[in-house]
Amino acid sequence: MKNMQKICLLFAVFLGSLGLAVAQERDEFGYNINSLRPIHEHDQLWKRTVWVRMDCREKQNKPFFARNNEITKVIIEAVDAGILRPFENDSLINRMSYENFVENLTIPGSDEGLTEEEKAMGFGADDTGWGDSGWGDDTGGAESESTESTVAASNRYFPHQLNILEIRIDLIFDKKRSRWYRDIQAITLILPAEANTAKGIDQSIASFSYKELVENVFKDNDSAIWYNDANNPREHRNLSEAFDLTLYAAHMIKYSNPDDAMIQDIYGADKSAIVASMQLEHQLVDFETEFWEY
Repeated sequence: MKNMQKICLLFAVFLGSLGLAVAQERDEFGYNINSLRPIHEHDQLWKRTVWVRMDCREKQNKPFFARNNEITKVIIEAVDAGILRPFENDSLINRMSYENFVENLTIPGSDEGLTEEEKAMGFGADDTGWGDSGWGDDTGGAESESTESTVAASNRYFPHQLNILEIRIDLIFDKKRSRWYRDIQAITLILPAEANTAKGIDQSIASFSYKELVENVFKDNDSAIWYNDANNPREHRNLSEAFDLTLYAAHMIKYSNPDDAMIQDIYGADKSAIVASMQLEHQLVDFETEFWEY
């Protein structure tokens, strides 16, 4: 009997932890706090979370990666300026410190050749002058900003080397408006394996709230452009417009599942995963098209 009581108590604690996790994502009114255009949870008739991989070297994605206007450059500069804070992963729960962000961007061994005098001058240092956490008040002067820009130029990976983005999207059917929504939640910067000579694998640099990107970085930013080269160079678009119009090409690498497994973990790491990814994307399109028949 006592064992049964213990089991019930543990199960209640487990359910409570699940409720806490949901509470962290939604406000008291039932709206997702990470959504740019939130849909009330009671209006969501169907929902699935998918992760897609966007290679900015692909022809369709090059407008996001125009020279000196790379989306990665825009994001990194916003973090350096203190107007955008990264997360450790795309769950958007734990913030990443500025020091860890700089460490992830720093080329391994890039400061080994610095002399003690250069190090004493601040080259290769992670101190931004923003306080202990790296995200304090704006107390860093022009000198610290100059030092940081010098460090970025000498020790970091270049923005065009971070040419992979992973995008977390909630696919939602809103029964109140009777339409589908692609609710982008997070964008993660990825250092590809070919550029990561130290480890030889893809490495996550940091994740960012898409809502914060649009509201704090993309909006009214002349550098945050989707470069319109194919039709009319005069009519460039803001990055937020480009994402709303789904002007990017990306393939699915993961969908919400009980094991939290990647598609290549389920179907194998060879061509089978690519075929499965395409089939799943086609099935989703068919499902959306024929949804009213269900």
